[in-house]
Amino acid sequence: MSVVNSLAVTADRPVRRRSARAAGLAAAGLVLLCVLALSIGFGARQLSLAEVWQGLTDPAAPTYTVVHEMRLPRTLLGLLAGSALGLAGAVMQALTRNPLADPGLLGINAGASAAVATAAGLLGVTAFSGYVWFALAGAAGVAVLVYAVGGGRGATPARLALAGSALNATLYSFVSAVMLLNAASLERMRFWTVGSLAGAQPSTVRQVLPFIAVGLLLALALARPLNALALGDDSARALGARPAATRAAAILAVTLLCGAATAACGPVVFVGLMVPHLVRAVTGPDLRWLFAYCALLAPVLLLGADVLGRVLGRPGELQVGIVTAVLGGPFFLFFARRGRSRA
Repeated sequence: MSVVNSLAVTADRPVRRRSARAAGLAAAGLVLLCVLALSIGFGARQLSLAEVWQGLTDPAAPTYTVVHEMRLPRTLLGLLAGSALGLAGAVMQALTRNPLADPGLLGINAGASAAVATAAGLLGVTAFSGYVWFALAGAAGVAVLVYAVGGGRGATPARLALAGSALNATLYSFVSAVMLLNAASLERMRFWTVGSLAGAQPSTVRQVLPFIAVGLLLALALARPLNALALGDDSARALGARPAATRAAAILAVTLLCGAATAACGPVVFVGLMVPHLVRAVTGPDLRWLFAYCALLAPVLLLGADVLGRVLGRPGELQVGIVTAVLGGPFFLFFARRGRSRA
């Protein structure tokens, strides 16, 4: 009888684990809704809840323009960019098997930034619809270059980090040179280069949405093949996955997500590092759950940092890229030190 009971308990564990993960995912959705409400409610101008609601629902309300032209686009851009950066970080960590992989740390954001600086400072491109393509090309080029320099399929976390750091330094030096040599470019990009949601406009959200939506769908669809790839190429092929196609699709997903997010709000760092680490403690190694959690909780971090910057910086504001860097720096050092001590 005891053997039967123990088998029943063992069989029941996966069911309870899935139920707990589903409940946690629903809770993450509720937290995201709360942060979205906070982002719309807080700003440089103090508005009551009644005024915010009127601004959302009544076109004749005095606050309608403030809410619909400034706060709502900013919130939606934070939602899209946060999901993009969080999911891109999770995909990169799975692809490179490097727990410290991040679009900012490995130079992908820097590649997009350098391409945007070239378009804006040297070629005179000013519209988002123009330089988003440069951002995508820059992100793709650096992603492939870091992966190749880091050793390709035999890449180690240390080699990838070194390659990304070297490219980061070179590309950000190039961005600084372009801005210093072009006064108009400096004025136009000085807030963008630290990462900001302040310049969000309805047109920006509409234009960035297709790229991020495709990237999100592609990344979520790669969860199962990347799970198989974690077992090794031979095991992945035995399970029906195609390693080369999976890697190519993963790089494409990261390119779309990072390139579009960076073009829209600048190089925001550490979101793609912190969220997968925190989520992995709940989901475990299963990427299907990990990706879903990251898509919901990464915008919580980004929008929460944006709201915090608005509160701490009054009557001005701290750019969201500064806040995430302050939060993410100690986080990165902690996990790097812990990983070294385990080794």
